[in-house]
Amino acid sequence: MKPRVLILAFIAVLAVAPLLLPAFEVTLLNYIGLYALVVLGLVLLTGVGGMTSFGQAAFVGLGAYTSAYLTTTAQLPGWLAWAGGSPWLALLLALVLTAVVALVLGALTLKLSGHYLPLGTIAWGISLYYLFGNLEGFGGQTGITDLPPITLFGLSLEKGEHVFYLIWAVLLAAVLITQNLLNSRQGRAIRALKGGQVMAESMGVNTFRAKLVIFVVAALFAALSGWLYAHTQRFVNPTPFGLNMGIDYLFMALIGGVGSVWGALLGAGVLTLLKQWLQDWLPLLMGSQGNYETIVFGLLIVLMMQRIPGGLWPLLVRYLPVAPVRRVPPAPADPLARRLPPTKGMLILEARQVTRRFGGLVANKEMDLAVHAGEILALIGPNGAGKSTLFNQLSGVDVPTSGEVLFLGQRINGVPSRQIAQCGMSRTFQHVKLLPAMSVLENVAIGAHLRASGSVLASFAHLERHEEARLLAEARQQLERVGLGGYLFEEAGSLALGQQRILEIARALCADPCLLLLDEPAAGLRHKEKQALAELLARLRDEGMAILLVEHDMDFVMNLADRITVMEFGQKIADGLPEAIQADPAVLQAYLGAE
Repeated sequence: MKPRVLILAFIAVLAVAPLLLPAFEVTLLNYIGLYALVVLGLVLLTGVGGMTSFGQAAFVGLGAYTSAYLTTTAQLPGWLAWAGGSPWLALLLALVLTAVVALVLGALTLKLSGHYLPLGTIAWGISLYYLFGNLEGFGGQTGITDLPPITLFGLSLEKGEHVFYLIWAVLLAAVLITQNLLNSRQGRAIRALKGGQVMAESMGVNTFRAKLVIFVVAALFAALSGWLYAHTQRFVNPTPFGLNMGIDYLFMALIGGVGSVWGALLGAGVLTLLKQWLQDWLPLLMGSQGNYETIVFGLLIVLMMQRIPGGLWPLLVRYLPVAPVRRVPPAPADPLARRLPPTKGMLILEARQVTRRFGGLVANKEMDLAVHAGEILALIGPNGAGKSTLFNQLSGVDVPTSGEVLFLGQRINGVPSRQIAQCGMSRTFQHVKLLPAMSVLENVAIGAHLRASGSVLASFAHLERHEEARLLAEARQQLERVGLGGYLFEEAGSLALGQQRILEIARALCADPCLLLLDEPAAGLRHKEKQALAELLARLRDEGMAILLVEHDMDFVMNLADRITVMEFGQKIADGLPEAIQADPAVLQAYLGAE
């Protein structure tokens, strides 16, 4: 059975559910839909972006209270009077206010890392919760009553079975929007966050902007849920918008599968129904009233996290009667624009007296380096010589303590690596940095991020199809170029280490660079794979590309490099042609094992 058929069957079941189920079960389904809308934002924020937030309930409250205030206050300020009494106009203002608040909170919070980030979300979540209970005009802990029902096409959605269709239509639209986003250029940039900030920035991704985008989207989903909740209940007070509910939303995401879009619906449904059943049955078993369900529920969560850390949705997918999706390789498309290749022999990269100190440790000392178009320069030296530190300074990941780095004649000290990538520098990493759960094709397409310009809004509506086809066609071309054309739809994490290194080179080539920085590209490759890599790099050199590589395989280096620079203890000890380096006494003693 095709996934589309299952989705249509699910929609058909939803369509008849209010006609067949008692009012109480319809109400439960309404709550599941409202909760799932919030959890969908957490899938983006936590499952995709890797950022844990305990504050989503506060955004739900922001949407609910904004609409409640605007639709029940008799004397609104003049500049708000136009929105008075209309839930739909109140929704518009609620979303605008939520977006502004999320931008401010995101700008402050998302600069935190580690355990400070979730602690920061707890802080502003609690602050907003107490604001709802203490702000004049919000009714204190009693709340606001007598909210008007939502009306649609002249029909008043007062009853649960009426508003049911609106809640689930909004949720399914949000699911579609989320899937469109994740399957786009912008979505790949967001998913690249899990591969590490250094990798994403080196591919041209503005990581802070990507984090802020999903933070705002998650907040808007939560505010939309709050608006629906307020006009379904016709009453709001601060209780549903506190830290406890924020924790419940995270639990729902974990139960369903924090990385799965449809897992948001499953997690919201399982948690809501489980809580209801525990509240009904435990008092009968225990013989008294109490919060026994919280204890049992907590134990079940711990057990599930141990046994099924990926959540229920990935487990369920294994047993669904779904036919494998037939994946068709990207068709040829209009080629992406390419930069003008530099003139052979042109100076591409130059390091002048670059020194990098870490406290009292001097990792690089007065390093000079020059790479020209149409040549391969190898940087060699024993472990701890400072090669990777120099690489990071050349690519913008780190900043020299003194000296300067020039790329295409421009000083790039302190310039963000994504801006340097835009100018034509691309790199691989000593320790492979890929997104193992993404396909090989999508991993490589991340490299072309800067060669397109589709916006987030265009991604929501899937309006960037033509651009997306061009990006995927480029990624396929580069994979075929490096010999991985037969692995387009394999998960990147399933490839052998040597193949993953080749994949990184394909990703770097997808950026259309004029300078390629390769950090130990031959490590883990078999003999024939090394020969194929050497042939590829030689072809790139002949096309006019400048290549700087760090490598420990001396046979590979000596047979490929045009020039070699040797480092020891952060300093340059030799620079010249391969045959001269092989005969240099200082190199023989420091690196090649002379007695």
